[in-house]
Order: sequence, then structure tokens, then C-alpha cells
Amino acid sequence: MAKFPEKAKVVIIGLGGITGSSVAHHLIERGWDDIVGIDKSAIPTDIGSTAHASDFCFNTMHDQMTMHTTKYSIDFFEKMGRYERIGGIEVARVGDDERMVELKRRVTSGKAFGNRVEMITPAEAKEKFPHLEEDVIQGALWDPDAGLVVPRSQTVAGELVEMGVASGKLQSFANTSCTGLKIEDGHIKGVETNRGYIEADYVVCCAGLWGRLIAEMAGEDLPIMPVDHPLTFFGGFDEFANTGKEIGYPLLRDQGNSAYLRDTGDPKSAEGGQIEWGYYEEKVPRMCHPRDILEKEDCRLSPSMRDLELEQVIEPMERAMELTPILGDLGYDEKYSFNGLLQVTADGGPSIGESANVRGLWYVESVWVKDGPGTGKIVADWMTDGVTEFDHSSIDVARYYPFQQTEQYIADRCYETAFKIYNPPVHNREPYTAARNHHKSPFWEREKELGGYFMEAVGWERAHGYASNEHLLEKWGDKVPVREVEWENRHFWRVSNAEHLEMSENVGMINLCHFAVYDVTGDQAADFMEFLCVAKVAGDTPTGKGIYTHFLDHTGGVRADLTVLRLAENHYRVIDGGYNGNRDFVWMKRLSEDHGYTQLSIVDHSPDFGCIGLWGPNARTTLEKLVANPEELSNENFPFVAVKDIEIAGKTVSAFRISYVGEQGWELHFKYEDGLAVWDALYAEGVLPVGIETYASSRRVEKSLRIQNTDILTEYNLLEVDLARKLVKAADFYGKEAYLKIRDREHQPATLCTLSMEDNTDANGVKRYPLGNCPIIDPETGDVLIDSVGRRSYTTSIEYGPSIGKNIALAFIPHEYCQEGRILDMDYFDEIYKVKIESVGYGAMYDPEGIKTHS
Repeated sequence: MAKFPEKAKVVIIGLGGITGSSVAHHLIERGWDDIVGIDKSAIPTDIGSTAHASDFCFNTMHDQMTMHTTKYSIDFFEKMGRYERIGGIEVARVGDDERMVELKRRVTSGKAFGNRVEMITPAEAKEKFPHLEEDVIQGALWDPDAGLVVPRSQTVAGELVEMGVASGKLQSFANTSCTGLKIEDGHIKGVETNRGYIEADYVVCCAGLWGRLIAEMAGEDLPIMPVDHPLTFFGGFDEFANTGKEIGYPLLRDQGNSAYLRDTGDPKSAEGGQIEWGYYEEKVPRMCHPRDILEKEDCRLSPSMRDLELEQVIEPMERAMELTPILGDLGYDEKYSFNGLLQVTADGGPSIGESANVRGLWYVESVWVKDGPGTGKIVADWMTDGVTEFDHSSIDVARYYPFQQTEQYIADRCYETAFKIYNPPVHNREPYTAARNHHKSPFWEREKELGGYFMEAVGWERAHGYASNEHLLEKWGDKVPVREVEWENRHFWRVSNAEHLEMSENVGMINLCHFAVYDVTGDQAADFMEFLCVAKVAGDTPTGKGIYTHFLDHTGGVRADLTVLRLAENHYRVIDGGYNGNRDFVWMKRLSEDHGYTQLSIVDHSPDFGCIGLWGPNARTTLEKLVANPEELSNENFPFVAVKDIEIAGKTVSAFRISYVGEQGWELHFKYEDGLAVWDALYAEGVLPVGIETYASSRRVEKSLRIQNTDILTEYNLLEVDLARKLVKAADFYGKEAYLKIRDREHQPATLCTLSMEDNTDANGVKRYPLGNCPIIDPETGDVLIDSVGRRSYTTSIEYGPSIGKNIALAFIPHEYCQEGRILDMDYFDEIYKVKIESVGYGAMYDPEGIKTHS
């Protein structure tokens, strides 16, 4: 046995699972060495979820990152000779029209992100899976790339570790528990184990079900939670006897029953001669904090395999027998069946990336087998290059605010997520109902009295519209169509579009208290902010000015989109979107440390301030009634992007003249405790409360305004997003070298364009109002557009614009297709609609009097 090391470049905790072994493999591929992997049990694991995983792969999701990691993993398994591309079927039962709609939506997402799924008839599904009762279903989806890792992902994990050890770049130590982490000055220094201490530059936590316990050693928590997953087995199934197959029929997912089914092939194969039926609990998920997981010696099967009582699944099992009667014909194996622990998360996404608080400590948690190798590649690229192939904001562990890492929040949100693993279909705008009301505006009681239709964003309760404004539909109803399709009307309030139109005629106020607010102060504040931002924010930039700007990564990808207010020579206030705030806060702190900007402080003031957006043609005349000196609000005295303190209702308000809705007006920033007085003063002057729907959705797309992590992605640059300034500032800034090279190109591979739907009538004569990522297709070839560097075209945003009466979309279009007026196709729910390029790059379809905006 190798001598236990005292030092390593990288220590991987949890090497024995498919995630840990994949991270090790891909780090080695990227040139890393001196890697030590430990696992608290065997390698490959005999106690983690990899040890009992069902090992099948489907690629029918709705987001770019997961599609990428799953597709990569499937190809990776196949190259290792460890994948059976048997195909997979997802069914919609008779009467379950919502599931049928979801299957069609998955076809659209598949086309958008490069998957080959298609709809098939019940008869075609029966032909592929003979034990299916054809008359029980109304349709199905076919995924030709779905399949099974053979014989087990556990086998693959073992082989990857063996390859790493054979390369001389990895040392592997089983039965070695992490007992502590050594951290100094916010940096990881090493790992304490039951066999001794290992000094390390990097520590990667791939501990799976036990990941939260490792995070606890760093004084952190992760928004993930183990949950029971009933796995049952029926035998003997001998249809594939003497074939040597690990699986004979395609995988079958009956997600309307929150279940799946697969055969285990030849009785002589690894687990053969059975049918496995798995279920995800819809009614009372059984959660398990990792501290309550038993030790190996205390278990009948394994710490991650808990006892299952048949009564827990009898009702869905009986429904399963209606679809596949063979289950009733075979014998239920009570001794072999169990509850297998797997991880659910507080927002449906994994926890991956460098700790927000400890440099060098990386988490790779809540990763399914189908994503294991792909995630290993993402992490290795991230650790090596600092960037990944696709924008990783949705998986970055730094996205979590501190309140999202409290034990009660994690328990509540993960419990709700557990209901949604398979069923029902998760809507594009699906709100959480648990762990709500964490942040409320100072005037929340007023909003509640007005009948606010509240949704939540990163803890903030935000009204999307107000019942008190329903009367506006009498005025604007002919411009606000009724959405006949329930899916498109769900979590949408028609009054929002009426508020949108009324604001354009008068004046409205929008609750923007969800903004993240960070103050950068100190002797080096100006120099640091100039280094951080693409736009000029220091030098002769006057105090009292706000600057719309971006942060880039070192490759020139767009990392952040925000505004910076210069309040004094060395006092800057960063106003950021709620979804992006914590990641950008972490980014600022990391860059200040990495580049020697130590004479400054970066402080989170988000809870201390609130904001109201005041916009509309009457914004100025209304505000003039509330200030002592109306002249100070004139165009001459208060120019665009100026920041000045004014007084409203005896409260000091920092007024920032900027617009994100295409109407003149201000962001009014105030101390949180002063917000109610400001609201009341505006409301008393007849200012209409307008929901966040107008700000974040309908008016934004009418103005062709982009939003970070949706339209602005790290795999695109500022010129492609059409937010580049004409000139590049003289001062150095992070990513400048790469950015200059990008600007030297003859043209960019793609441009974010504004498109409109020519006709939104579907095959049944119903008007449609699309949501989500819809692929953009060449009408002549029927193929999704792909630019010269391999990026696919799909709608990054799509909303109905009531001012112009059309559905408007933003989408990256390859250079050769970028002609205004060009007609392209768009797939939505497996139907084709015509779309027209209205503008190449930024181009507002609604622009009253040429009002300036962020763009």
C-alpha cells in the first residue's frame, strides 16, 4: 500500500463515486497531477448513491447546461464501452393532457439545445416496448440517445480511478474519512483525515450525500438534502435469457405517475432477470439530513439504502400495473427492494464551484449519474481556465445568499423540490410556496392591501400586478388578449399588461427593493472599480454620476451587467440584479484579493436600502410636486444618468435618472426604513402601482433590453450582445486584452437580434403566447441555426408586448443570417411559427420619444 501522503496539490473527498472519479479523470486530462483521492468507504463506493443508482440516462431537460453535461456523459460512457444506447420512452397517459403538453415542450427544448427527441404514437411506443398497454396512453416521446450505463456506473468509477492511479498522477485511499478542514485567512490549507493530515492547495468536495457535513467543517452549508427514492424489483423476468444483455427493452418513464421502469436483461448479467420499478414520492417525501445517515456497520444493506415498506408505494404501484401489467405477473422481491437516498436541492440546480467564503475549496454536489462525467469536465475546465463552455451561473454555488444556507430554509425548499422530481411538470415561472416572505418591501402591507399577485425572487416578495388595477382592463382590454392556453396563462395576471399600458400614458411606480446593493470604499476604490468595469467609472468621471457597465471574464465573456454610482472620489455604489448579486459580490471580493487591491472594503448594503422605479411621461411633473425646488428636476439640472439627493416626505432619497422600461423617470433609492413614507407620498399624488411584470418582462422586451444570465451569457461577448461602447477606454480593465482581440474581428459569429412573431395562431386556431427557449430554424433546411463556433440559436427571451400587439423575442442569430426583415422559423411545442428579424442587435420595437435606457 502506498505511503499516506503529507501533501498534495488537490485532495478529492469522495473519490469513489461517479462524480469524484470523473473530476479526478478530467483534471488529469487537463494536465493536473499530484492528486489525492479519499473516500470514507470502498473505492469505488459501496455506500454512496453511485453504489445503488439505476444508472440510466435521459436527456430531456429544459436548460443548456444540463443538456450539455448529460450529452457529454452519454458520449463519455459510450467511448469507454460502458453504455447501451437502448433508447427511452416517456409517456403521457390518457386524460393527462398536461403531461402531453410537457412532452411536446421537451421536443422544443431538445431542438434548442441539440437533442434528438421526437414525439411518437402509442402504437409506435408499444412496438418499442411490448409490455406497454397502448390504450392507457395518448402519446409518447422517444429519446434515441437514452440508455443504460453498463454494467454499473460504479464500475466506471472504479475504472476511472484505476486509470488515474496508473497514470501516476492520482493516489487513491479507501476507508479514509475527512474529519476536518484546515482554513487560514479564508483559504483552504489542507484536510484532516482519520489517517493523518494532508496539506493541499485545492480541496474538492464530491462527498455526495455527506457533502453538507464537509461544508459544515468550513462553517458553511449547502442547499441540498438527501431524500428516499423507492426502488422495487420484480422477477423472474427471463425474456432475455442467454442473450448476455444488461438491458433488452428501452427505458420507460411514466412521469405522470412519478415513476420509471426498466428491465435488467439476461438473468446471468449483473442484476439480470428482473424488472426495476422506481418511484419518486409525490405526497410525503422522506427527507434525511446527512448527519442522520447510519454508518455502514449499522445498516442491513448500506447507509444510502434504507428499508422500504410496500405500503409506501402500493398506490402508485397499482397504477403502474395498469400501464405495464407484467409487474403484476411477476413476483415482487421485498428483500431486494429498498429506499435509495439521492439528493434534491433548494432550487433544482446542483451546488458546483469554488466556495464563496473559502478560496481553494470546491464543491461538486447533487450530481446525477447521467451528468457525472460532464460535470467532471465542467469542473476541470473551471478550475483550469476559470471559465466553462457554457454560462455556469445556474450551477454556481456562489449564487446562494446567506439566508439560503440556513437549515430551515434548506429543509423547507428541498422538501418542496422533492415533490417535483418527476411530477407535475415544472412551469417556466413556477413559484416556490415554501420558505416565503423572507424579504418584504417596507411598503409590503400597502401592496398586500392593493391585492398584489406576489411571486418571489431570491427571497424578495414581488407583486407582478395588483388586483386594485383590474378596472384598467375596461380601458385597455382590447390590447390585452386573453391567453386561452392554460400553460401560457399560468402564473400570469392579465392586469399586468394593462398596468404596462397605463404607465405609458401617465406615471407608474415599481417595487425594486430586490436590487442587490454593494458599497466599495477606501483609498483604492476608484482604481479597483476602473479595473473591474468595462466602462469608465473613475478618472475624471464626476461624482454624482451613474454608469451602466459590465464585468468581463478574462476571455472577454460578459460576466455581469449592472450600474455603478460614483458617490464620492473613492465611494462607489454597485446596483445589481437580485439573481446575480451574491455571485457578483463574491467576484468583486475575489478580484480585489487576486490583484492586490487591499486598501478598500466591499460591503453588502442590500438589506439597508430599498428602491422604487418611477417612470412614465408624467414622472417629472409628478415628482416636481413632491420636492421643495421643482427646477432641480429639469433636463438641464438633472441630466440622464445623474444621481442627486432629493427630499420626499421629509426623507432623503437618492434619485438616479435612468430607465429600464422605455419611459422617462428615476430609480428612487432610500433607506429601507424610509420606504413607506416615500411610497405613501407617491401614491397620494396618484402614481399607479405597477407590477414587476412590466419591468422585468413585457416592457423590457419591447425596448430590446437584455438581462444577465438570460440574454447576456459568458459564452458571448459585448459586441455579440450589442452592448459594446464605440470606444475602448484607455485604462486597463479585467478582460481587456481578450476584448480588444474580439473587437478586431471582421465580424462576430453571432448577434443578439430582436424578432417578432408574424402569426401566433397554432394548428387549432388558438393564439399562442410562447414561453421559454424556442429553437430558431432555417425554413429552407429545417435545421436549427448554428453559428461558426457551434452555438445554437434559440429564444433567450420571449414575451408579449402589449404596446405593439406582438410576441417579441431575443435570440442570437449567426452572422450570415443577420438581415433585418428576414423570415425564419421558430419551434414551439413541436409546431412551427414564422418570426421576423426586426433588428440586428439592439433595436427597440417601442421607443417613446427616443427615451434613453441602459442600452
